Amino acid sequence: MTTRHSRVLLAKIDLLLPRLAETSQELWNSPRLRELYPEYLCMLHTAIRSTVPLMECALEEAENRAADDPAAEVLVTYLTRHIREEQGHDEWLRQDLEALGHDPQEPLRRVPAASVANLVGAQYYWIRHYHPACLLGHIAVLEGNPPSPHLVDELMRRTGFPRGGFRTLERHAALDVKHRDEILRTIDGMPLTHDLATAVGLSALHSVDAADAALRAVLASRRAPALATTQA
Repeated sequence: MTTRHSRVLLAKIDLLLPRLAETSQELWNSPRLRELYPEYLCMLHTAIRSTVPLMECALEEAENRAADDPAAEVLVTYLTRHIREEQGHDEWLRQDLEALGHDPQEPLRRVPAASVANLVGAQYYWIRHYHPACLLGHIAVLEGNPPSPHLVDELMRRTGFPRGGFRTLERHAALDVKHRDEILRTIDGMPLTHDLATAVGLSALHSVDAADAALRAVLASRRAPALATTQA
């Protein structure tokens, strides 16, 4: 059983989660899915490549506060471990693109979408200018709703793409179950004040809303046919 802080956080997330789930289903059921999936991978890369730098930023802030901030002290322990677990996930996405016959350098050439900058950039503000524990709300959203284990098989059927193009989704379907439980235990083991718990919730709600906007941008994309490929 979860204690009060995680229960309240999950209840807040659940207020907006149906909209994000609906947008996700719109993407997976799109008649343009074969065109849009590489675009989705490029968008996801621009977000996921910020995961470790965000946590390193939060860890630095937490270490600076840990001597007289019990919440920051707990955060240092969690982030030190979790940073190691998240290393290299952006490279998985580039490998997925390459498995589809697309140029794995494409996400690095793209100007990141404003929706992704909004998703990620707000976290830097809250980390630097309020409290690094705010990042826990962001992590709880991104790792708290693992993909279905059956999703990859369904997407392979709908797109005709090989399994190698879905390794990131397949790995996160397993990894994020563990990470979801870990983040909730961390939140419940942290001495959060009322204001800090509120800020973690605000971070989570923002992340749901911004992630939905990022997916909407993929759905609206008309660049998919021009995505560079490595094939002649």
